[in-house]
Amino acid sequence: MLTLLTCFGTLIALLIVSMPASAEPANFDREACAFEGFSLNGDVQVVDSFPDIKVQLVESFPDLKVQIVDSFPDQCGQWKMVDSFPDLKIQYVESFPDIKVKLVTSFPGWP
Repeated sequence: MLTLLTCFGTLIALLIVSMPASAEPANFDREACAFEGFSLNGDVQVVDSFPDIKVQLVESFPDLKVQIVDSFPDQCGQWKMVDSFPDLKIQYVESFPDIKVKLVTSFPGWP
């Protein structure tokens, strides 16, 4: 009986150790401020089809905080909305997003 409990305890410990430290998908690159190779700052165009990234707007638990700016979208999470020649094309969706975004007026970037 003691051996069975020891094996069960070891199995539980291995499962806990093997769990990822965060719930963040592996597709994020925090150092480069990118998702699947697409930079998360710069000129952004909203499209209805064939987006680079599908985005869901949320109020809590975002993957990225985004600030809409009129010029110089240099910081992580700063987006300048354009109609042509975008750095990134996004599509707003209600379900199954690639990333969840919260719009902010200051302090853009990782939550």
